[in-house]
Amino acid sequence: MLLKSILNRVQFHSGFVYGSVRMVEKSARLLLEIEIRPRKGSRPVCSVCGIPGPGYDSLPVRRFEFVPLWGIAVFFLYAMRRVECPRCGIKVEMVPWVEGKNHLTTTYAWFLAKLAKRLSWKEVADAFQTSWDNVFRSVKMAVAWGLANRDLNNVTAIGIDEICWKKKGSKFLTLVYQIDAGCKRLLWIGQDRTGNTLKDFFHEFGPKRSAKLRFVCTDMWKPYLRIVAEMADKALNILDRFHIMTHMNKAIDKVRATEV
Repeated sequence: MLLKSILNRVQFHSGFVYGSVRMVEKSARLLLEIEIRPRKGSRPVCSVCGIPGPGYDSLPVRRFEFVPLWGIAVFFLYAMRRVECPRCGIKVEMVPWVEGKNHLTTTYAWFLAKLAKRLSWKEVADAFQTSWDNVFRSVKMAVAWGLANRDLNNVTAIGIDEICWKKKGSKFLTLVYQIDAGCKRLLWIGQDRTGNTLKDFFHEFGPKRSAKLRFVCTDMWKPYLRIVAEMADKALNILDRFHIMTHMNKAIDKVRATEV
């Protein structure tokens, strides 16, 4: 089976066809270069409004990195057209295999982002002979997509905690999790562990969703307790057992010390 047949099966793009495929060696690295050209009679699509229009001219050939095959780096080669859009003027066309000015194909970016859930970003970059920055941008793309498409309307229980990310200077982050039965996930991260930090979460979460909260689990950090009482007054604030036992043990130690 030809490589172009496989690509047409797994990476078919209406309005475009795969051209010549060649194997080259650059800087002791083996590469597969696959040309893409517009399908005969197709019109370029404006990248601003998404409406097809007449072609204006073509730009120099760009390289787009695709998922490697058998350890061989794969690049799509395509000369972007400019479209004479009646609404937006002369704009570079929209192509389906990449977003914006990114040089990584969307398929490859998702591929790297999924692997980055299992391996360190450096390990992913080393394994596929790409850069740490490419892995970072892929994860950033995946996170942005997730934030834009997530549903927060059925959150009824949240947990609030903090982590120290820099011991020198006591630098903290505030973390908010969904802890509903059957759905546990990180919802939000904020700088510092102040009351204002947590208030920022509730402002983003919105008053309607906050009013639907039934349970909020926190430690005994007073700024958190104050903001929870203010912003989620209908929820039951559950204090975590670890901090309760810590305070109880300290109180017992004090009592025992006075009895000696």
